[in-house]
Amino acid sequence: MTRFVTTDAFWEIFPDTKIGIVTAKGISNGISDETAAKIKSDLEASFAKSKEYLTADVFSENSVIAVWREAFRKFKTKKGVRSSIEAMLKRVDKGNPVGSINPIVDIYNAVSLSFALPVGGEDIDHFAGDLLLTVAEGGEDFLALGDEEPQPALPGEVIYKDDLGAVCRCWNWRDGQRTMLTDDTVNAFLIIECVDPSREDDLKAAIETLAEKTAAYLGAETKIQIVDKDNKEIEI
Repeated sequence: MTRFVTTDAFWEIFPDTKIGIVTAKGISNGISDETAAKIKSDLEASFAKSKEYLTADVFSENSVIAVWREAFRKFKTKKGVRSSIEAMLKRVDKGNPVGSINPIVDIYNAVSLSFALPVGGEDIDHFAGDLLLTVAEGGEDFLALGDEEPQPALPGEVIYKDDLGAVCRCWNWRDGQRTMLTDDTVNAFLIIECVDPSREDDLKAAIETLAEKTAAYLGAETKIQIVDKDNKEIEI
């Protein structure tokens, strides 16, 4: 049985973090036109809703951005990288809608925008051994989405990794090609991260919405689990 394991090295840096997990098994990405329209509608509505989180005159001073800026200052990162939710909200701030990728990614992007929390996903069937959230030793192999050349992880960087290398670099900055979600994905590992203790209720609502939408739209069997410093590993 594959496990998701968070290491002590991670919790030493981020003791108050809570991570919501949805395992979605038996996904059917061959959806009807009606379901595709609902997913598109959700993504469009989430774009509008996300503007509610951008009330400060200075983009970086919005609380949902600032909290992740502070988090990224606590570990080694590739120069200039930002959290996935900052990248998404930057598009919103500039009036650039988030485009469709595939059904499962569109669903989690809509949840990410609606709750202003980082959301990601990986193909469980492409994991090699257990999935770890940890601090990199450095040199873990990684080929990012859209890249042609590998960019190994840096020593001290927070990463998701398995036995073959990094799965996502700089915590939630960029996913790798090896485990990315595609139209052929059947079993998905979906993850929402929260570093702001005051938003625990938002995290719970987001993870429930993600599970509900994935089950309803893609026919998946879903399971919700929460990982924190008192519950550091789960079975996937």
